[in-house]
Amino acid sequence: MQNEVFKNFILSRSIGIVYLLFGVVKFVPHWSPAEQLAGETITILTMGLIPTQLCLLLLALFETVIGICLLFNLQKTIILNLAIFHVLFTFSPLFILSNQIFGNEEAAFTLTGQYIFKNIILLSVLVSLRLEAPVTSPTHTVLKTIRKKITI
Repeated sequence: MQNEVFKNFILSRSIGIVYLLFGVVKFVPHWSPAEQLAGETITILTMGLIPTQLCLLLLALFETVIGICLLFNLQKTIILNLAIFHVLFTFSPLFILSNQIFGNEEAAFTLTGQYIFKNIILLSVLVSLRLEAPVTSPTHTVLKTIRKKITI
């Protein structure tokens, strides 16, 4: 049991550091190697309704908040859900910007494509942590209270 707790502690904190670093660099224009890809992707997903610079600023804030919350174990269930949602969207360039993902050869990936595919690891860790996280939704709390009253 102690090993599980320690494993989850290490995984949460390491993912938190990654999110924090990736988020913070997006606050400074041209510091993030993913800035152009993120900007193009978000612009397409929002159909250009939100200015790209605002989208990048919101993404930076979103990733930084996720990082801080994972580092300090704040609102873990909600944050893990948001992080999973975020990582799933990181795969959208595979479909909407495929020319930047695949190289000249059929099965070859560009560096950008490799950058996206490494998120499979991130997604796996987040899902694993989420499955281990306690369920703390209001509905769950109400059901738990009702169950206690019925069994008494």
